Amino acid sequence: MNFGDILDAWEEQTAIPQGRRRQLEKRVENKKDASVEKKVKEKNKANALLESWLDLHGVVDKDAVKPTSPGAEQRRLPAKNIDAVIDLHGLTQDEAWVCLEEFFQQCAARSFKKVTVIHGKGNHSHSEGALRKLVRAFIEKCPLVGESGYHPARLGGAGATWVILKK
Repeated sequence: MNFGDILDAWEEQTAIPQGRRRQLEKRVENKKDASVEKKVKEKNKANALLESWLDLHGVVDKDAVKPTSPGAEQRRLPAKNIDAVIDLHGLTQDEAWVCLEEFFQQCAARSFKKVTVIHGKGNHSHSEGALRKLVRAFIEKCPLVGESGYHPARLGGAGATWVILKK
């Protein structure tokens, strides 16, 4: 007896009768139909959820919005309106540091975008103003601070620093 004879004998013993085979095929088809129907219902439900979200939030046409160049964004930040101001004149360095910490925490909690710190130019100092150096050091260490710079001369010049807060 060779392998082909063994295989033929096995197929005869395990063969499903023709009528029974058709019943099994119908059952498989019905299960496929049910699973396909279930998938269609799930997809329709997902589409309904998506449609309701789009109705609520709207759609932004990305092609209609003009892209801004990085340079335009850099020019826009200093021109933005100031949300809050702190004046450090007359404070010691320790007092100023504590005031800056509290000020920036409150501004971040209120979701302010741009603030101004008035520290003075240091006209009465032998070197650069002590508070000006302190503000620069604070800005470099504070995790809430994004960009910063000095105001134009008409708004305080080197005696006032604008700060953009991170989101």
